[in-house]
Amino acid sequence: MPRPPLDGLIDDLYYLEGASPYARLTLPPSPSALLIVNLGAPFRIRAGTGTETGAYADGCVITMPTRAVEFGYPPRTRSVGVHFKPWGPAPFLPMPAAELCDRPVTLEQVWGRAAVAELRERLAAASGPHAMLTLLEQELMRRLRETPGLALVRHTSDVIAASGGTATIGDLSVAAGVSSTHLARRFKELIGVTPKRLARTHRFTATVFAIDPAGPIDWGGLAGGAGYFDQAHFGHEFRAFTGLTPTRYIEVRRRFLREHPGHVLNGWPLPAD
Repeated sequence: MPRPPLDGLIDDLYYLEGASPYARLTLPPSPSALLIVNLGAPFRIRAGTGTETGAYADGCVITMPTRAVEFGYPPRTRSVGVHFKPWGPAPFLPMPAAELCDRPVTLEQVWGRAAVAELRERLAAASGPHAMLTLLEQELMRRLRETPGLALVRHTSDVIAASGGTATIGDLSVAAGVSSTHLARRFKELIGVTPKRLARTHRFTATVFAIDPAGPIDWGGLAGGAGYFDQAHFGHEFRAFTGLTPTRYIEVRRRFLREHPGHVLNGWPLPAD
């Protein structure tokens, strides 16, 4: 866990090395954002179906997505990264988060070529994973800046998360003491999406995380318990978020369980092959 004040922006820092369980993994939208400093061969990213795949040699920044993101990995990968809270990247970005929504960018585009090259050199020369993560944390502390509206967005996002995505936007605006228009503007600027979209993402991910792919699933009960109008609406959300039907999603999850039992990535990423 990073030290304050980074702990209010970041869920965790991580080190990744080795071979991915699959050459391509799909990451469905979730209420989080991502920064990767790549230290190995380039990886490839495709944000949503029908979009082009891009190569990322130095790393990338992905603000909270609204579409599934596909990662293509080299045979062996090595990187350090940050799992941000939805608003977490805002103090480190030179542009509004809305400009990056569903548009992964290279780290160079965010922090500049010379700065990223110097950071990668220092990370590559570090004595081990702990030293690398300490360096990354220090870099984030150095770049941290005051961000107008962050307290409002963070507090409202916490309320949305605590409600499992069921809080109404009207109630959120009243509780925050601002208009719904102002709230939406701040969310778009600092997270990249509206409060309504964040709530929708929280509700979907909470519902999916409650599924045990190894056991029988009561789809109607699951949809009703999560507050979806009916099972058809829930199925539509599944396709919108994952590109898969609920039945196909479970087949893919079971494939992961079967082929890589106990793997650390089994949970949210899905095989894309």
